[in-house]
Amino acid sequence: MTETYFFDTDCISAFLWVRNESILARLYPGKIVLPTQVYDEIKAVPPLLHRVDTMKTAGLITVQSIDYGTDEYKDYRELAISPPSGETIIGKGEAAAIALTKKNNGVLASNNLRDIKKYVEKYNLKHITTGDILVEALNQGIITEADGNTIWTNMIAKQRMLPTATFTEFLRTYSRK
Repeated sequence: MTETYFFDTDCISAFLWVRNESILARLYPGKIVLPTQVYDEIKAVPPLLHRVDTMKTAGLITVQSIDYGTDEYKDYRELAISPPSGETIIGKGEAAAIALTKKNNGVLASNNLRDIKKYVEKYNLKHITTGDILVEALNQGIITEADGNTIWTNMIAKQRMLPTATFTEFLRTYSRK
């Protein structure tokens, strides 16, 4: 079974900002989906939009909308627009990625654990982060540990929030796979 990866803005942007989207293209060719809400957020940053559009033209990324009245729309609305009493609103990109992941039994690619962890557990979603992706790239020989450290440092320099100071440190604490 081929899995589909639904990216939120932060996770895909981590790779776009440091011009390493080729890692995603090699790991998940044709399996990356950006919800329309994520694509709309990326539109605000022309250099990132250009790289996403290049990937789209090459067939590496698709953009998927959520149709009004569907189950995924109801989930999206509950997460991003009108949550139940006592619940907080999360970002539109994250909410759309969660709703589409749930509907399609895919993999959620998101770094914002504070906002999404509850829903990953509630809906029993498969989930990966930027760190997980870099570990997978390392394991598949796409990058070396030194490459991972350079990419990690560059991501931090571009204001990406990562859980450790270095990729090497992340590898030492990594326990997912």
